[in-house]
Formats: sequence, structure tokens, C-alpha cells
Amino acid sequence: MPKSKLKTPDWILKGKEKPKKVKSEKVFEIRKCPECGSSKVNVVLTGEEGKGKGEWECRKCKWVGRNIKNQEVGEEEFMKYLNERNEEEK
Repeated sequence: MPKSKLKTPDWILKGKEKPKKVKSEKVFEIRKCPECGSSKVNVVLTGEEGKGKGEWECRKCKWVGRNIKNQEVGEEEFMKYLNERNEEEK
């Protein structure tokens, strides 16, 4: 079976400029406790290395489980979250 030839893009055929790529905003994930909504959650490390249970633990309310909430935020919101978190730790 012969290979098909490449097709010239429409923007070249119409004599227009190359369309600019729109920069997509970076997406960051913030993990939160489903019980209290705190972002102070850690992975529970137990057993043999590489064979974890996949459980999470909340340091605030001591909840332990698998169904953690993931919140996707943009770069601005994530920077704001980091600043607030840093102020809480002081």
C-alpha cells in the first residue's frame, strides 16, 4: 500500500498568516479532605515499598480513606493558595 502525500494546510493555500497557538493556562491540582475540606492531606505509607494501599490521611480531622477530592485550579489561584498556606504555617 503506497503512502499518502502530505496535504498543504488551508492557511497556506488561502495566502494567510500562520495561525498563532493560544497558550493554554497551566492546571494545578489541590487535594482536599472530603470530610473537613482541609488541604492538609498526606499519603499513608504502609507495607512493602511500591505496594501501598492508596489511602490518604487528613492531618486536621484524622480522616483516612481513598476517595480524596481533587480540585483543579489555574496558575493565579494556585499561587494565591500557596501564599495563604505559607501564612498559615507562620
